Amino acid sequence: MGNKEIGNPLPASALPEASASSQGLTASGSQDNSKPKRKICCACPDTKRLRDECIVEHGEAACGKWIEAHLRCLRAEGFNV
Repeated sequence: MGNKEIGNPLPASALPEASASSQGLTASGSQDNSKPKRKICCACPDTKRLRDECIVEHGEAACGKWIEAHLRCLRAEGFNV
């Protein structure tokens, strides 16, 4: 039986590091504010509910006011819609 190295044989400098971009950080270390903080399906629940109720009851053509209000809310949250 020979000598086996235990642990990682590579030096620490050879290990891959987590990139700042994959953690949502910019080069300065702060969070990137251009990306939305949540998924689009979870953003603006109030305007989404009003929009959906209007469309179900009256049809899409009659609900432009609520649709536009929801889109404005999504844009304010950082979504490109």
